[in-house]
Amino acid sequence: MIESSYFLGAVVLETPKILKPKKSRVISTVLSPALQLWLRSQVQQVEALYFNIDGGDRQILGGYIPGVSVAASGAVYQGLHLSQIELEGTDIRVNLSQVLKGKPLRLLEPVPVVGQLLLQQTDLQTSLQSPLLSNALTELLGTFLKSHGITNLANDLKNQPVNWQSINIDDGQLTLSGTLTDASLQTTPVVIRAGLQLVTPHELLLNPLQVQLHPDTLPLNFDGFQIDLGSDVALQELTLTQGQMICRGGLRVIP
Repeated sequence: MIESSYFLGAVVLETPKILKPKKSRVISTVLSPALQLWLRSQVQQVEALYFNIDGGDRQILGGYIPGVSVAASGAVYQGLHLSQIELEGTDIRVNLSQVLKGKPLRLLEPVPVVGQLLLQQTDLQTSLQSPLLSNALTELLGTFLKSHGITNLANDLKNQPVNWQSINIDDGQLTLSGTLTDASLQTTPVVIRAGLQLVTPHELLLNPLQVQLHPDTLPLNFDGFQIDLGSDVALQELTLTQGQMICRGGLRVIP
């Protein structure tokens, strides 16, 4: 297990012993360089990356890795900025025979992973520029508007996504602000306020939930909105505190 910790309100990554090299020659000469290259290929950038591989030569030569622990800070994945992330994967099958021939490392089977993630408000603010997050938020807004019969603006979102501009994290609540442009190029300010709760390991509940389409109009109030993260996700904790989000749990990584 990675020996590291989080300080709420500050980014601290302790790595006193995590990466003590194994005596295994297969790990040190073949697998470690291949794994490092593969991990770095999964992200657009990373400030610091640490990992530890468990297993003996016989297991690894057979393409089986009992466990890998990874810690990273300042990572960017598909435009999403992550302050700190810690992951531990087990029962990993890889194409080591091909790696020995100079091929890239590749997962052969789904991998169960557990870990924790720290997102600062500044991370999410920067991540609003990524199509992955921006489009997901726009699709959610379209669903909200349709449920209140505002189909004209909802349909406009298909061709003109919202320009999301700011996000604030408070205790148990997110506030999103942006600008919606309709077919006649008229702009409408949009504010979404939502409490965020974990109701099952793979379901989130936005409640209370408000959408305000203009500062001078009354907000639209919703009874709540549930988001299914899929059966491959199993969260244990999702906490919003002033300026940051902490997430702990597991997921299944599909090759």
